[in-house]
Amino acid sequence: QVQLVESGGGLVQAGGSLRLSCTASKSRTISTINVMGWYRQAPGKQRELVATISDAGITNYADAVKGRFAISRDDARNTVDLQMNSLEPEDTAVYYCNAEVALIAGPLHYWGKGTSVTVST
Repeated sequence: QVQLVESGGGLVQAGGSLRLSCTASKSRTISTINVMGWYRQAPGKQRELVATISDAGITNYADAVKGRFAISRDDARNTVDLQMNSLEPEDTAVYYCNAEVALIAGPLHYWGKGTSVTVST
């Protein structure tokens, strides 16, 4: 089992920055969280990928955030952060932390409850 708790959301003006943080608590049966990431869901839209980072440090970003957002993880503290710069009103959404654990039967995903980000004009 993995429990995820996000923090760092809030209200910011366009052009500003926010840093989201997610802390994972995992049971002893899970040795490694293979991929950690951030997803977001805007009102009336489907949840979409923002950025992911593997346990090898390989990152993946949505085209809409490339060059503006940066994801990082600290496995010693079981955290994954998302630094968001040059925020735009289109970035307004609830941001969810995700953890992917590889099992023999296939990957298992865990989700946080989300943190709200609002970017004003």
